[in-house]
Amino acid sequence: MTSESPAAYVWIWLPGITAPVVAGRLDRIGSVLGFTYGRSYLARPDAIPLYLPELPLGDSQISPLTAGEAAGCITDAAPDAWGRRVILNREVGKGAEDTAELDLRIYLLHSGSNRIGALDFQSSASDHIPRSTDNASLTELMGSAEKVEKGVPLSEALDQALLHGSSVGGARPKALLTDGSRQLIAKFSSSTDQYPLVKGEFVAMTLAQRAGLDVAPVQLTQAHGKDVLLIDRFDRPAEGGRRAMVSALTILGLAEHEGRYASYADLAHIVRARFTNPKPTLREVFSRIIFNILTGNTDDHARNHAAFWDGAQLTLTPAYDVCPQGRSGGEAKQMMNIGEDGYRDSQLVGCAERATTYGLTPGEAREIIDHLVDAIHSNWDDVCDQARLAAVGKAFFWKRQFLNPYAFYGYRIPA
Repeated sequence: MTSESPAAYVWIWLPGITAPVVAGRLDRIGSVLGFTYGRSYLARPDAIPLYLPELPLGDSQISPLTAGEAAGCITDAAPDAWGRRVILNREVGKGAEDTAELDLRIYLLHSGSNRIGALDFQSSASDHIPRSTDNASLTELMGSAEKVEKGVPLSEALDQALLHGSSVGGARPKALLTDGSRQLIAKFSSSTDQYPLVKGEFVAMTLAQRAGLDVAPVQLTQAHGKDVLLIDRFDRPAEGGRRAMVSALTILGLAEHEGRYASYADLAHIVRARFTNPKPTLREVFSRIIFNILTGNTDDHARNHAAFWDGAQLTLTPAYDVCPQGRSGGEAKQMMNIGEDGYRDSQLVGCAERATTYGLTPGEAREIIDHLVDAIHSNWDDVCDQARLAAVGKAFFWKRQFLNPYAFYGYRIPA
């Protein structure tokens, strides 16, 4: 679609502030969107760059540094593949599947204001009007997610409710919910699931928490007789306001179509230079790589990692989207390179050999690996019971996604 997009103003919740302020405007410059800070924002003593080095404070229009349509921190706040399907369902109707049809500003302006991170997008520079909706039940949201998958138009109320989730990363059906003081992401089962994927993600996330990794708390429930994973949001401080976030893709200076070049090794270099607490952060990054390998999460692309941004430094967020992927054979690779040499095999011995990239000795790497393996072994039955995973489901995951023998070649075979 080539219809003219309305004005798109970028609003931000500044650190420690509970109400948003307008930061600037997005304008079309040929095939890309340029950003210009507003004079009122630049005059604020507490103004921060939306992200550096992409959008430094200044009064000139700024073009994207990458080959993307907009600056990475802007794209991070845009709807994901699922969210764009929801918006297409609303704007185009039944059968619309080409998410490249609409201008990015349409997606920004039509997705829910309660998006991940600290940015929002409005057609006004003076009035922030949240695109909020009445609460819908999990059952209603599950039903509406199923309709979107089938290309069936929704009622206006459910359409708006589902748009709450349209700025959350990933391609699976989801929505954002509020439960008292808790703000949650709800991830639904899909009609295309070939195995109990939601239960598998719950098991992986719970095992990660029990193993001592920094992960978002999760809860498993049901709606429409199907599994729903509830994930506590970590971008909403208890005292109010919002925490700015950027994806690893943006941190690495890559556009969406350049994701195949994303590298854990490159991320490690940036951690040393720009992150708070770099040494424990590097250990956490390495531990997450190992845990992904041990649980069959090969969908560890750069949008499934993120950091908080305070205007000067980055801080690693809790882990999210740790989801075992479908797997039939043995050999597997991670989405991002683990070593400086391009190594990305899903094998422990190769990771241990490249541990110095993460500030670890081979011995320290093996301690981390052995601890995570033991944690999975010792908690497996209890967590599977908590997930109400039947014997068939446990057998499907065990030694296929979880602790696949391929991971241990050259290292050791688990009992």
